[in-house]
Amino acid sequence: MTNVAPEGYEFRELRYGDAGPLAEAYRRNFDHLAPWDPIRPERFYTEHGQTDVISAQLAAVANGTLVAWVISSGERLVGRVNLNNIVRGALWSGALGYWVDAEHQGRGLATAGVRVAVDGARARGLHRVEAGTLVHNTASQQVLRRSGFEQYGLAPHYLFIAGQWQDHLLFQRILHDDPV
Repeated sequence: MTNVAPEGYEFRELRYGDAGPLAEAYRRNFDHLAPWDPIRPERFYTEHGQTDVISAQLAAVANGTLVAWVISSGERLVGRVNLNNIVRGALWSGALGYWVDAEHQGRGLATAGVRVAVDGARARGLHRVEAGTLVHNTASQQVLRRSGFEQYGLAPHYLFIAGQWQDHLLFQRILHDDPV
């Protein structure tokens, strides 16, 4: 994968040592992420809570159902990118998720993060990458469209976000049509 990070930033795979910096990033971005995220227990925002999250995610990485990256600026973590729910069989697909620190938005990090995930999906032979956005999340929709994703549907009451079931627009990017 080529380095697609804007100057001063790096995308790298998640590792165990990220628990403290991720807890700090989530605390720092609590208000920024609250409208887009599920309600999380207080422990999630602690180093111990992030150790648990990272342990589960790295186990999913090991079994091939997840690829997880962090976005860093120096020693500070300023975002995440994931390919979740990787499925093989007849589907060969993964679901894209990402967020960028409130103080680092508008610098191309989300678009670069989508590129990292698409490159990661392609390297793993996936056929498609899907993503869902809240209906009113036009900024994320623009990032996806700029990155070659097409809207293909609306999922009513799709995810439990910010304390309620919320509708999502569904997007996909077909990576290739070659058989596996």
